[in-house]
Amino acid sequence: MRVPRARLPQDTALWHAFLRDYFCDKDAVVKQSGESIDLQLHWPSAADRHVDPALDAGLRWWGRGVTLGSMWAARWREGSITTSLYDQWTLLSWSEWLARKQRGGLERTVIMHVDDHRDLGSPRLHLINGKLVDAITHDVVKLDKPATVIRAIESGAIGMGSFMTPFLWQFPGTEVRHLCQPPKMTAEVRRAYSLGLVADTLLDPVARRPAVDLVDAAGGSGKYLGTYDAQSWTDGIEGLSALVHIDMDYFNNRYDGDSAWTERSPRLDPDLHAMYIKVDELVKALASSKAIIEDVAIAYSPGFFPGEYWEPVDLRLRAELARIL
Repeated sequence: MRVPRARLPQDTALWHAFLRDYFCDKDAVVKQSGESIDLQLHWPSAADRHVDPALDAGLRWWGRGVTLGSMWAARWREGSITTSLYDQWTLLSWSEWLARKQRGGLERTVIMHVDDHRDLGSPRLHLINGKLVDAITHDVVKLDKPATVIRAIESGAIGMGSFMTPFLWQFPGTEVRHLCQPPKMTAEVRRAYSLGLVADTLLDPVARRPAVDLVDAAGGSGKYLGTYDAQSWTDGIEGLSALVHIDMDYFNNRYDGDSAWTERSPRLDPDLHAMYIKVDELVKALASSKAIIEDVAIAYSPGFFPGEYWEPVDLRLRAELARIL
């Protein structure tokens, strides 16, 4: 990709942070050529880009030949459950569900979002003539066409923290139920979400990217509930079609992607027994909700959820989910 030099900060020392903020999950290698900048994007593979000292233990358990450089692509589906390391693949899971489903009835869908983050960021997609277009490859992204979603994830257009936004843009009546532990969620939050547009800050400043904002509960396009209580999270969804997203950092987010994690306080870092209790509470609440669980996506979030817990929490979670799926 080539962009004018003027679109980057004047101080070259700020380029790294600017590009990390824009591309989020991928690293940009910069080469200046006169008044233009050439950008090459790469998935991070260097050890110093990963903050978890026990990451190797998690990857050994995961198997399947995964390496630091291929973690972004690691995923598989078994029945109604998609499992991945990076949670942007949740949108592919929903896309595959859409491709299987009849068009009707989507207004009775609820996203059951289990995560230490909201994931309502703006993806690197442009809204052009009513269509979502990959800002990096210029391909059209259609959520009921899984191959287009795969390409947008591979390019880096849809990433961690922004995978939910395209879905809400296409299906704005979808309710979002967000289960999140303290310290990030300490009180119940009942809001609405509104759909907006933000200017692209790099690839095409004239283009606009889809965005989602939380607003007063009386307005907006759809409902958002944030809570730390599993029973409140599932209250009143009987009979609704539920898309369940479980980011394992809900159970423990020791690192939060932060190399200075030891200095952060308070942080979510419970022991294994406490995590087992949260797993049981979560699945019990889903079972008692009497919602129709259509799809489940589980993501392990390297650099957020500690690698030494991947295996034991996975075993507990899958055993409990097997009771209700």
